[in-house]
This record gives sequence, structure tokens and C-alpha cells, in this order.
Amino acid sequence: MNVSQAVDGYLRHLSEVRRLSSATVRAYRSDLTDLIRATGDPPLAALAIDDLREWQWQAQAAGLSKATAARRTSAVKGLFGWARDESVVDVDPTTRLISPKRGRTLPTVATSAALSAVLADASDCARGGDPVALRDHALLETLYGSGARVSEICGLDIDDVDHDRRTLRLLGKGAKERVVPYGIPAAHALDAYLVRGRPALLARGDGRAGRAVFLGVQGGRLGPRAVHALVSRTVAPVVGADALGPHALRHSAATHLLDGGADLRAVQEILGHASLGTTQVYTHVSGERLREAYRLAHPRA
Repeated sequence: MNVSQAVDGYLRHLSEVRRLSSATVRAYRSDLTDLIRATGDPPLAALAIDDLREWQWQAQAAGLSKATAARRTSAVKGLFGWARDESVVDVDPTTRLISPKRGRTLPTVATSAALSAVLADASDCARGGDPVALRDHALLETLYGSGARVSEICGLDIDDVDHDRRTLRLLGKGAKERVVPYGIPAAHALDAYLVRGRPALLARGDGRAGRAVFLGVQGGRLGPRAVHALVSRTVAPVVGADALGPHALRHSAATHLLDGGADLRAVQEILGHASLGTTQVYTHVSGERLREAYRLAHPRA
């Protein structure tokens, strides 16, 4: 079996058996397609540790980040692990392949005061009744109020919103469902949008939006790019960034929960992290904020 054939089988396994997100599968496909290009698509069993190290070196020479290089290594290790389980290869050369250390980068976080100002502006714009303004206000409040991923919010359907309990049913990575709360400001914004904004947007479409909560200007289900554009336009300026994605609201929600005394495991459940270690990065963010507050305020800092 050539590398390309093995890659196709492995990616089907990731998508159909392990049910990884489409974004993860796309990233692994890109990484392993580059492996095929670099090695000339020989039989998978013919690849040796030196071939894989050469591939790693090419990534380093091209200036790829440590995180990308680490993901490439993870992709090829996963490929050979699957191939060995399927008896495609007898020997796994990736057991001797060292993954580069990623290095810790703290996420971008907006202060609660800055986000309050952004949300107040969005609320003011929504008062005029424009359906897009109503949607944008509800979208920002819901992203920040729930700490959800952008894909989870874009995939939200009407039946996933429990207005009485103020909870959302989200479909996260690996098709795992979880229920998360959202606050009173998000509830008010969401209710206003669903009553006055969504019907107007839905009337612009061809009926294919189905039960989607958030709609685009043409009446279809809202996509991640439009959400990225909204957050970059409204939130990025207040944190001094040239561009900023919706994940910044998720980072901010997690950090503010911990700053307010929330239990780390509760935050893990809200964010839908499989590992507590993933959530712990926010304790470092909170520590940085604490040190900065000390430095600015204490006379002997």
C-alpha cells in the first residue's frame, strides 16, 4: 500500500470511526499530503526514520511554527499507528520520531470592561431593529456568555436553546454533546433576535436554513467566516489587535470565570475540554493578570 492509499484509509478512519472534527481532518490531510509530496509516494512500509526526519527538517527550514511542526508529527505518528493496527506495516518508524515542543503561548484575552463596552455598543445598534444588528448583538452575547466554539454556535438549532433554563445544547469536537448555561444579557439579546431579527433574515432565504438559530444576510445558516469578521471588526480594536477571531471571546469567558472564582473543573465542563490540562492554560492567564495588577497598584512592586 502506497503512502497516498494509506493516508486515504487513515483519514476515513479519523472521520468515520473516531468522528474527529472536519477541521482536524482537513489539517491532517494537508500535513500528510505534504508527506506524499516530499517522499514521492512510495509504499508506506518503505518509509524509514531518516525519511521522516528529513520531512521534519523541511518544515523547520520553511519556517513553520512549532505548533504546526508538532501537529505534522502527530499526524504521521497517527498514520503509522493506524497502519500497524490494520497490519499494513509491521514496523512503526515513528516510535523514534521526536515531536518538537510546542512552547506555551497565552491566549488573547479582552478585559471584562472592554467587552462590556463592545456589547453595549452592539446593544445600542440593535435598538434600531435592524435584523443584522439584532443578530450581531445576540451572537456576541452568546459567544461570550457561553464560552462556545464558533463551530458550535454556527451549528446551533432552535431546538438546542432552552429558554427557561437558559442553556444551550452544543455539539462539540468528536460529536460530543454538552449543555452549557448562558447569562441574562445573552438571554435578552437572543430573545430579541429570535422574535424580531431571525424572521426577517429567514424571509430573505430559500428555506435551506432549516432550524438554524443564526442566519446570514441572505437567509442561510451563518458560517464561521462571518463570525470571524464580526469579532475582528468589533472586539479586535479594543484589545489592540489587527485581527481577532471568535476564540478570543471563548478565552475571555474562561479567564473571567476563573477570575470570578469558578472551579477549574466546572470551566472544563463548560468549555468541553477532554483534558483538564487544556483548561489549565487559563490559570496562567489569570496569574499574569494578577501579577500585572500587582505591578501597577502596589507601591513596592
